[in-house]
Amino acid sequence: MIRFTNVHMNYPGGNEALRNINLHIEQGAMVYITGRSGAGKSTLLRLIALIDRHTRGQIIINGQNLERVRNRRIPIFRRHIGFMFQDHRLLNDRTVFDNVALPLVIAGYRHQEIRKRVQAALDKVSLLQKVNSYPMALSGGEQQRVGVARAVVHRPAILLADEPTGNLDPALSLDTMKLFEQFNQVGVTVLIASHDLDMIRRMSKRIITLKAGRVLPLGGTPTES
Repeated sequence: MIRFTNVHMNYPGGNEALRNINLHIEQGAMVYITGRSGAGKSTLLRLIALIDRHTRGQIIINGQNLERVRNRRIPIFRRHIGFMFQDHRLLNDRTVFDNVALPLVIAGYRHQEIRKRVQAALDKVSLLQKVNSYPMALSGGEQQRVGVARAVVHRPAILLADEPTGNLDPALSLDTMKLFEQFNQVGVTVLIASHDLDMIRRMSKRIITLKAGRVLPLGGTPTES
């Protein structure tokens, strides 16, 4: 499903965000990616979603070599991926319905199908009663759940979440993680970047730890490139 082979990522200016990353994530897995701020968690997710392109190495997603995905084909590639950003990125001048519907509108779905899918996604995150509200009228936890609904409304095979509980209290954080588990239980491959190691240890799932752009082996230090 997801395979990184000797992957490096350098940003302009020489900042090496990822170094010699090798990992394999099976279809239907739920994996937490942890590490301190700047360890490379967000970069790893952005490479999977083709928000950024890696510098060296090979990334295979669903049998597709990302080096061979041309820029004009990226929107089609992303139809199979849901991405939840840390800062929600909701449109404050649009209703909850319109925010969640956005990926479907871009993909060209018909209005009837959009309404059906948006209502189903909002019902899943217990926000159907807020369908006509605006983001500024919602609590932080509710805005977070709108972000989840938008990420899954097109029924992606892979769900990526970047620090989805960063601004939530412990109870809401746990509720959000359990919501991701529900999507995973129906076959969605879920990758969650989080620095909250105490909480993700409670979830009893695979944990990948990054340090200074490298993957830490269990109980060890980063392997040399």
